[in-house]
Amino acid sequence: MKIAIASGKGGTGKTTVATCLAQVLAETGLRVRYLDCDVEEPNGHLFLHPEIYESKPVTVPVPEVDREKCVGCGLCAKICQYAAIACVKKKVVTFPELCHGCGGCARVCPAGAIREVGRGIGVAETGRSCKIDFAQGCLRVGEAMSPSLIRQVRDIPTGAELDIIDAPPGTSCPAITAIRGADFVLLVTEPTPFGLNDLALALDMVRELDIPRAVVVNRHEDENLSARKFCSERHVQIAAEIPDDRRVAEAYSQGLLPVIALPEYRPYFLDLWANVNKLATGTPGKEPA
Repeated sequence: MKIAIASGKGGTGKTTVATCLAQVLAETGLRVRYLDCDVEEPNGHLFLHPEIYESKPVTVPVPEVDREKCVGCGLCAKICQYAAIACVKKKVVTFPELCHGCGGCARVCPAGAIREVGRGIGVAETGRSCKIDFAQGCLRVGEAMSPSLIRQVRDIPTGAELDIIDAPPGTSCPAITAIRGADFVLLVTEPTPFGLNDLALALDMVRELDIPRAVVVNRHEDENLSARKFCSERHVQIAAEIPDDRRVAEAYSQGLLPVIALPEYRPYFLDLWANVNKLATGTPGKEPA
């Protein structure tokens, strides 16, 4: 089973939920793997403290032009949808940072002047944190094309029974790449106007991908029922409400998992897992009643 932990914006507590859920489920004897697919800013390792035993460079194919063979026809530039290759006065110029590695330019070149070469964008790492299998991607500073690295992290072979995918925040290509193909998506939000606005965008994204979903309300306050009202209006279930507790923030600031520093929080995540199991058996793409 693959569960993606996502959010419409950063700072909602997505990594807190993902790492705590991995920890409490591993303690029950379940073979769990945590995948940090927020490759631009991976921070799950700060709380799980894994021992990394393998690090592999990740490359993407980009075009390399043989100037002697090139006839300056410009077909390569016409097919590229990302302006990663241009033909100026019959001379071809490439922009590797914009390339998505589709290979279209090499395919249409009538002179066979274009070949693909690998360009490093980061590393994919695997390791172990006590009872938790661990994987993460680290995008090279300055790189913009993270989906290729996210796919590499997700494709690392595993013997785990459950993959917990810590997705990038937002609703752009990196987030979609991380959650696509998941069995269930938990959307973490905070009960603020900004948080609920971005939750609406994230819900629309997950609906388009036709994946069962539910909401986790972090920093919940009993007197603030805005998240409950929002989820009721959008016909989406709340799988868990985690209280607004300063002690959680203090543990987090020290690199400690709240479920270890504050054992009374473990039942929240065990109940969350029980709710996910119930909701995941519904019809894919349909909101639970």
